[in-house]
Amino acid sequence: MTRFIRSGSLTNFPEIARKVGLDPDRMLREFGLPPGCLAEPDLMIPVDPVRQLLEAAAERSGAEAFGLLMAEARKLSSLGPLGMFVREQPTLREAVEAFAHYARLLNEALFLTLEDSGEVTVLREELIVGHAGSVRQSTELAIGVAFEMLRSFLGPEWKPRRVCFAHDAPRDRTVHTRVFGRDVQFGQDFNGIVCARRDLMVANPHADPTMARYARKLLEDSQPVAAEDLAAKVRQLVVMQLRSGRCTVERVAQLLRIDRRTIHRRLSQEDQSFTQIVDEVRRELATRYLADRGRTLADIAALLGFAAQSGFSRWYKQQFGTTAAAARAHPVRAAEPTRKRRTVRAD
Repeated sequence: MTRFIRSGSLTNFPEIARKVGLDPDRMLREFGLPPGCLAEPDLMIPVDPVRQLLEAAAERSGAEAFGLLMAEARKLSSLGPLGMFVREQPTLREAVEAFAHYARLLNEALFLTLEDSGEVTVLREELIVGHAGSVRQSTELAIGVAFEMLRSFLGPEWKPRRVCFAHDAPRDRTVHTRVFGRDVQFGQDFNGIVCARRDLMVANPHADPTMARYARKLLEDSQPVAAEDLAAKVRQLVVMQLRSGRCTVERVAQLLRIDRRTIHRRLSQEDQSFTQIVDEVRRELATRYLADRGRTLADIAALLGFAAQSGFSRWYKQQFGTTAAAARAHPVRAAEPTRKRRTVRAD
């Protein structure tokens, strides 16, 4: 399934590419992206070529923080109607909730949730692009854009409690420290921004309800029909519930406030199943986590929602036709899952 991203996601790409010695037009052509997408920010282009473009730019230039460099110069206006809607919310909390709710209009592979825990709130991010390969640059771009949004409300001197990335640390942390402050942690269980809960209660004295209604209408009118399908909503909940170990169809049905049988029936109408969606998400994350040799197989099993490593091992062999240990030793072998008949029901 091809997922799409707003071409405005490439804002600042040419400037940053040239700054680190790359030819942006040549790279766009190489990855099959139309040069005109830079002038038309509302075009929807495939996510995976954009992911590959950013990873290649970082690798070829040696700029490990290429995605973050792009995010550093972003303004709310680069988000189009969503930026306008966020800007007109009465509190920062409502602005962040609006951003998380409509983020998939910008990037169909992006999943954002706001989670409260005591005195802190976590804006958690996950990317499910539908293909194997690193999402380091895309992740840092997304987290960087979210950070700049928070700072647009809280002021240029504001810093979060900490910023977490699931990938390993770069050799040089200069850009990360300059942007986020000193408490940036790598090799964590999630990607996200941890901030004081009270920070989100900040009022927006410039909020305009009339402009907010206008921006909401623009957003609603721009939503493709596919954005409202049940599979997309189920996939988002699976991504966010997986590591809790409670990612069952009953739990997802409860969160959606519909009956589990309704989920099965409607997903079947979309030629999908709950099991299929869970396996799809797990396959991509498993491949990503195995590439990080700092994670043990037991850690990966827990992150994917398995109660024990043995359950993960059986599932992995069934999906990929090899063991997780063998896949880690020979990554190419795990590039494609084994082909299976579609399962219609799952509990």
